[in-house]
Amino acid sequence: MAVPTAPTLSRRTLLGGSLAGVLALTLAACSGKGDDAGPAASGTSGTGSQTVTVVTHDSFQVPEDLVAAFEKDTGYHLQTVASGDSGELVNKLILTKDAPLGDAVFGVDNTFASRVLDEGVIDTSVSVTLPTGADQYVVGATPALVPIDFGEVSVNIDTTYFASKGLTAPATFEDLVKPDYKDLFVAINPSTSSPGLAFLLATIGHFGTAQSGGFADYWRQLVANGTRIDSGWTQAYETDFSGGGNQGAYPIVVSYSSSPAATVSPDGQSSTTASLPATAFRQVEYAGVLTGAANPAGAKAFIEWMLTKDVQESIPQNMYMYPVSPDASLGDALTRFGTLSTTPVSVPAADIAANRESWLTTWSEAVGQ
Repeated sequence: MAVPTAPTLSRRTLLGGSLAGVLALTLAACSGKGDDAGPAASGTSGTGSQTVTVVTHDSFQVPEDLVAAFEKDTGYHLQTVASGDSGELVNKLILTKDAPLGDAVFGVDNTFASRVLDEGVIDTSVSVTLPTGADQYVVGATPALVPIDFGEVSVNIDTTYFASKGLTAPATFEDLVKPDYKDLFVAINPSTSSPGLAFLLATIGHFGTAQSGGFADYWRQLVANGTRIDSGWTQAYETDFSGGGNQGAYPIVVSYSSSPAATVSPDGQSSTTASLPATAFRQVEYAGVLTGAANPAGAKAFIEWMLTKDVQESIPQNMYMYPVSPDASLGDALTRFGTLSTTPVSVPAADIAANRESWLTTWSEAVGQ
């Protein structure tokens, strides 16, 4: 899958709301791209500790003090290799599976999980103990692809815009094709973006795949109603969305249910944006040991560390996702404004794996791209 616009400024980095967060992630990414990146990096580092190399999406971020504690407790030096969004990450893993880029992966989501398993990218002999309830996210009865966190892709609205115009905000998929919302919605290309693909899957789960009245018809109606389709989340949210960083012209956008937690007022009492729970698609992120890893023990130690309470509790504030551990608490902003849907749309992973390419072709034909 192609790279979204400006992949290094990924959605969770921007949602973190601080230049320091962007710089920290940039430094972390750079740390994995030196001359020793790749399988050879899993040998002995210059400090005398053994390196564990983790291939991640661009949004991976864990506080430095927790990384330092991991290195002290395990004796491993943690090195990360940032590799684009989830789609690009998976493509790289498949292309390099005979000479893996690292020891472990973090950031494969449920739209691509079946693919990495089918391609033999993940060492399925590995077993770790999952937190209570996390087994609901296991794909294909293969717990070696370990669920770490989850979130929801959903439509977001600029509540300030609708209040100022005296307009009733949309609430459902069906609302978005009504004349009241003509030229107001920014969607994202599912061929070039993982949140774009998640939203496409949401429409498939909601409308079905019938030739008449299915998701293709819905997308034709969206385009006829003036929907803009951007190549990636950054362009859609940060540039074209009126509630984003550059105060664009579109007050409705595809983003995340956690996004309103990043547009909170200075007093913490309100947010200028809101998500639409009726449009939510549950997205789960996984970690796994790569087949042929030079340091499989270190890779397993990394995955077990990602499930510890300290790291799980760092995820909402640093990656704006929800921890799979029920014992991990959320920050105030995410608790109050990052509302999850009680009935998110879902599409079975096996169906996604079997039909992804044909659905993308149907989508492309429907929207004329």
